[in-house]
Amino acid sequence: MDRTETLPTASAAPEPPTATRPDEHSPPTHRSPAWARPALAILLLATGLLYLWGLGASGWANSFYAAAAQAGSVSWKAFLYGSSDAANSITVDKTPASLWLMALSVRVFGLNSWAMLVPQALCGVASVGVLYATVKRWYGSAAGLIAGAVLAVTPVATLMFRFNNPDALLVLLLVAGAYATVRALETASTRWIVLVGVLVGFGFLTKMLQAFLVVPVFAGVYLLAAPAGLGRRVRQLLLAGLAVVVSAGWWVALVELVPASARPYIGGSQGNSILELTLGYNGLGRITGEEVGSVGGGGARPGGGGGPFSGQSGVLRMFGGEIGGQVSWLLPAALILLVVGLLLAGKVARTDRTRAGLLLWGGWLLVTGLIFSFMSGIFHAYYTVALAPAIGALVGIGVTLLWRQRRLLSAPGRVQPGTSAAVPAAAPAAGTPADDPLPASAEGAGTRWERWRPLAATATLAGTLAVTVWWAWVLLGRSPDWYPWLRTTVLVAGLVGAALLLLVTRLPRRLVPVVLGLGAAAALAGPVAYAVQTAGTPHTGSIPSAGPFAPGGFGRGGFPGGRPPRDMELPTGGQLPGGGQFPGGGQNGGGQNGGQGPGFPGGRRNGVPGFPGGGQVPGATGGQGRSAGGGIGGLLDAREPGATLRELLERDSADYTWVAATVGSNNASGYQLATGEPVMPIGGFNGSDPSPTLAQFQRYVADKKIHYFVGGGGFRANGGSSASQEIVTWVAEAFTAQTVDGVTVYDLSAGTEAP
Repeated sequence: MDRTETLPTASAAPEPPTATRPDEHSPPTHRSPAWARPALAILLLATGLLYLWGLGASGWANSFYAAAAQAGSVSWKAFLYGSSDAANSITVDKTPASLWLMALSVRVFGLNSWAMLVPQALCGVASVGVLYATVKRWYGSAAGLIAGAVLAVTPVATLMFRFNNPDALLVLLLVAGAYATVRALETASTRWIVLVGVLVGFGFLTKMLQAFLVVPVFAGVYLLAAPAGLGRRVRQLLLAGLAVVVSAGWWVALVELVPASARPYIGGSQGNSILELTLGYNGLGRITGEEVGSVGGGGARPGGGGGPFSGQSGVLRMFGGEIGGQVSWLLPAALILLVVGLLLAGKVARTDRTRAGLLLWGGWLLVTGLIFSFMSGIFHAYYTVALAPAIGALVGIGVTLLWRQRRLLSAPGRVQPGTSAAVPAAAPAAGTPADDPLPASAEGAGTRWERWRPLAATATLAGTLAVTVWWAWVLLGRSPDWYPWLRTTVLVAGLVGAALLLLVTRLPRRLVPVVLGLGAAAALAGPVAYAVQTAGTPHTGSIPSAGPFAPGGFGRGGFPGGRPPRDMELPTGGQLPGGGQFPGGGQNGGGQNGGQGPGFPGGRRNGVPGFPGGGQVPGATGGQGRSAGGGIGGLLDAREPGATLRELLERDSADYTWVAATVGSNNASGYQLATGEPVMPIGGFNGSDPSPTLAQFQRYVADKKIHYFVGGGGFRANGGSSASQEIVTWVAEAFTAQTVDGVTVYDLSAGTEAP
């Protein structure tokens, strides 16, 4: 045995000697080394601490979803459809599965930040655990632990598992789908492959078509590697497809078949259709940029890319600007290890697990990553959390395979240099997920390549570490004022670790763990530091960002949490740092106290006067009120009403269906979360949905269903309905404005005759 060996074997008691290879198709026996369970417990506890520590500091986080969870906690109809308000005027622009978790939690524990966010954190801990189980099953405990640790400390994962966007549940469902795929591949199990379809279907109910990005990978790997005849594999995949349709389609059918008058309007669509939303705004529109009613997207712009919220599209998008610091720390390593792993596998049997696992996770990474890179519609940096499980899995698999390759020829039972005879060894039980798996291509005669294989494996490990710390050095350089010593330390420690790896066979055995620890610490120091900074920073709004301030973020300005540092002076004229621009050219959603929107030609926006009252400039205060962000005139964040305004909205609330109406879902969410009463978000998220129309709104007012209209919020870009602007103009002409806590309010209780 090589004196540098430090990895424990799967079992302390050796099996009877044999020179045969384990049966590739036998189910695993789940034996693990003694250190595996304590190590897993430590990993999960540390992950839980990272994701739960100071969780309440982010308040409502994304108030758009928080308001919908509040609505679902008091109305089962709002719960079912994912309505923005308990009076069911309009839904959020996503399917509602993630809202179900939060709404149930709020029903049990009451309306508070922890009730909203703890389910997301638990999804994160579960994702790490399921990823460990998936990778460990074929590649051993060490690989599983590395994979889980990489996922846990990826900065964007720390962000999204502490946030209430749908991505936390989506990641858990897709990782669980990968686990079910692995189980199905072992015995060509119909039960497990159907479960894959069910999990993907619920992924659709979480974030629509993004869940389907892994479907070609799951299906392709199963079709290639499942140990069954082609006909059976095809039939099983058809059953899995049916499971997707049933598990996702029941909700789609319900929405489409229920009359529009009996359900809320489908937010994000222009025709009140979930199919339109699925295929348009949240589907092909994200690819092409043709998202009617959005405030970004539009791939026809010069230079391509996805507009002010998306950054530049292209093959390097995952590495550039703000996005690189979210997810790409170990992305170069994952790509290198994927290629090397497939080369090591070589020509193997169709059902070979080593290759199947690499194709599963490599396909996930490449398909999802390339689509994210080239999509021209709205793209946000936090979407990249979907890449983190694949990166973690590939790093865990690749590192352990190479480490075992480097001591392959000196291990008993393996081919020795210069001979074709195999030395008898203690082989693991058939199909055991041993901590010493070996590609079939490694067996055979002692060729020249076999003699050089350990050296090549060691050099590849060292080179991968060197590339990783160099890339960390680049990423840390994008925040030069944030712990500048860390950048140099990571690079020096990593390069020293890489050099020592090249000499590892010549080092005393007791120093090998030190070398491995140094290399791991250098590789993970950057993402760990970003993850800890992310966990210690409150994040609110619709476009959160992990890590410290870095150029090239939101609006190419890099604002963590969707806003700049407090001491950063924002330019005027609607321009964002780095050349981005607020939709429509304005710097905020309207003027102060009835003023007209700055940055709009002639003080007008799309030919319509500035919204009445206009609300508050983002981040400013007015009277006793305070803007809780109010990003871009309430488009991206909620406003927190002052005490006087809150008292006004709560007055006689039981007499009205909606205590207030205002343009935009985020604008409405702040008032709804503050009062606990339904507030109508006119026009949905962007204020560009035709819900309600002017005639419908006038009918609501005539029937005295809406008490107040609150000014401010909303944009219209890339097409969409002008209904919200028509409503704003009509309210300003028909009712008298008053200013409460710096916000313009109209009392609609007198009503008018409906036309």
